[in-house]
Amino acid sequence: MNTFVIGDIHGCTTELQELLDKAGVAEDVRIIALGDIVDRGPDSAQVLDFFSNNPSRLSLMGNHERKHVRGARHEVRLALSQIISREEFGPAYPQALERMGSFPLYIDLPEAILAHGYLEPGIPLEQQRDTVLCGTMSGDHYLRNQYEQPWYALYDGEKPLIVGHHDHLHNGQPFIFQDRVFCLDTSCVHGGTLTGLLLPEFKIVSVPSRRDYWRETRQKFTKSKSPQQVDSPKRTLPDGWDDASEQILEMIAALAQAENSRILAELQNDPGFSESTPRQQAKAYAAVVGSEMPWAPLLHQARNGGIRLDTARRLFKSHIEARDLLSRLNGTNEKWV
Repeated sequence: MNTFVIGDIHGCTTELQELLDKAGVAEDVRIIALGDIVDRGPDSAQVLDFFSNNPSRLSLMGNHERKHVRGARHEVRLALSQIISREEFGPAYPQALERMGSFPLYIDLPEAILAHGYLEPGIPLEQQRDTVLCGTMSGDHYLRNQYEQPWYALYDGEKPLIVGHHDHLHNGQPFIFQDRVFCLDTSCVHGGTLTGLLLPEFKIVSVPSRRDYWRETRQKFTKSKSPQQVDSPKRTLPDGWDDASEQILEMIAALAQAENSRILAELQNDPGFSESTPRQQAKAYAAVVGSEMPWAPLLHQARNGGIRLDTARRLFKSHIEARDLLSRLNGTNEKWV
């Protein structure tokens, strides 16, 4: 069966139809999106419907779909792109969540393996981490810490691998590594191109994007809100804070929770600690933690009932400070990763 694999669509329904027309996709051709079919673009609902109402059309789960699903379970905080999409879906959002939650993490075709984000070398497909397959920030950091070379240079599968998620070249062209790894995200939603790959011949087909949809979507959303609505949550974020920064914060919070548990376990090994007053226990904890900002306050938050991301975010002066802290934690405390 012939298959047409498409990179990150992000609600760009006009470009999707133009791509299908240019590729000459017939009714008997299976169409598979590599994930991130929603958010940022103008028609997330329409694109989701396209991949939900026909058995020959399906989508993988990308990091954007995964965040919608996890956000609905209160596991993560939705970023602006998900908040906008949630409003656009309106009453149909629960049904959209159900559809996105059913997307597979990978597909193993006779010609190639498909995933949204990455694959870890030497690990069977069914044992790959969800965060790696979806290309989340934590999956990205995991691979960077585990391997000195880029993940695609280490790919050792028997079949070619086709992924989306990351625009490596930023010139409207897909990144193809040694005819083994095909990276099809070409930033359509940011004004680049939308790219597909016809199988089994591995023929590249692309169409240009009409414009930078994500910029337009953000501006339209901002103008539609009153000053009070716009002021929260966006204006309270540190400089340059974005989706990637939020994922970094989630990783730092998880590391802080783990380190808090380790410190408490060590303190509780001392019989005198459990016999101390709460104030004495707090002072003993503070002596171990130190006063480094913003790490120390995060640990104290963890000790006092858990870390709230909206509170933790205020501890950072900028997204750069968050990235620097995560790099230092990963570099000097590998047991936490």
